[in-house]
Amino acid sequence: MGQVAVMQPEPQPIVACTVSRDVQFFDLLIEDMEDALGERWGDLGFEDALAFLDQPDADTLEFIAVALNAQDEGDLGLISNVIAAAKAKGLKVILIAEDVSPKALHQLLREGGDEFIPYPLPEGELSQAIDRVLAEEPPAPPAAQEPRNTLKATGDRSGVVIPVQGMAGGVGTTTFAVNFAWELANIDKKNPPRVVILDFGMQFGSVSTFLDMPRREAVLEMLSDTEAMDEDSFMQALLPFESKLYVLTSPADLVPMDIVTPDDIERVIELARTNFDYVVIDMPPVMVEWSQSVLEAAHVYFALTELDMRSAQNTLRLKRALQAEELPFQKLRFVLNRAPKFTDLNGKARVKRMAESLGISIEVQLPDGGKIVTQANDHGAPLSETAAKNPLRKEIAKLALSVHQHNTADVDAAHG
Repeated sequence: MGQVAVMQPEPQPIVACTVSRDVQFFDLLIEDMEDALGERWGDLGFEDALAFLDQPDADTLEFIAVALNAQDEGDLGLISNVIAAAKAKGLKVILIAEDVSPKALHQLLREGGDEFIPYPLPEGELSQAIDRVLAEEPPAPPAAQEPRNTLKATGDRSGVVIPVQGMAGGVGTTTFAVNFAWELANIDKKNPPRVVILDFGMQFGSVSTFLDMPRREAVLEMLSDTEAMDEDSFMQALLPFESKLYVLTSPADLVPMDIVTPDDIERVIELARTNFDYVVIDMPPVMVEWSQSVLEAAHVYFALTELDMRSAQNTLRLKRALQAEELPFQKLRFVLNRAPKFTDLNGKARVKRMAESLGISIEVQLPDGGKIVTQANDHGAPLSETAAKNPLRKEIAKLALSVHQHNTADVDAAHG
């Protein structure tokens, strides 16, 4: 009986490598790489990676996943060389880090890291990161000329600090913060106050998008070493919007929320407060280590909610947390966005029941501005510039005027 030769399938090319001191320390990474790539990946040590990336066998690679923990911080020079070699070959670099200091992570991101994922890996995050880094990049648009900041430090102010935080994602926090800051900046034509908005949404902050501004490398450099920051370096990190509103954008890179410490945040707020009359802070929808620093520096803290269960539950949890730690919950002023219309009696009753059940006072109700609000944000312009008669814009302008009148009355009383 004749023998039939069995055709062996061609081995699939290796498209990725993990690079680490010992990949066995990252067992979840092994599982996720197998789920995403099957057998089309390999593993290398840091020194082996440098040699391998110089060989023709590395030509099939599309990305490397560099995994490190606190023990590897002494080898940052070697790891940086691996990243540089990968970038020179046109490869994408995903950083997977466990207990690595913000300073070290910032250095590696600047060396060429395209994505950062904390370890242990969140469910499905590696697969999503791979899709993102391998997605075909659209051609870069012509670089827009960055607006120049000619505003000088004065150090003679005692600004009002006004953070804005959403009780849930998507409640309109940044829309409110940007338009509120812009209305304050235009509140007095003869003697306009100096207004700055700080985007503390370190990862996904959108203030720059809503004002059609570039994100600046100078922001991350300043935040990474606030001890060396002075008034001039702070002012140079800001961008002007139509020479009336000044903006500290969120960093250009996706960075961990703890890349800044409470001390860093306190220094930034203090420099903003002493150089501006109003400091509006767009907060992330999470509580982090430095949230307490912002709350304690705040004169009034706007908390945006909607008339839904998630906003109510999160408001109650925040109230309990602040009161348990004896933090100044009384600074919070609750703002209901997309509030029911005046004629919606059922909706008005729901608002009243929500406030009573949470034991809070909803002091401001903002109407739904409709699709034109999203359009204004996408075009990078405040509502007053694109839809001045929009009901949401009118209410934000009224609130800004009220805050300014209250503040100037207090200043007059203090000098009287």
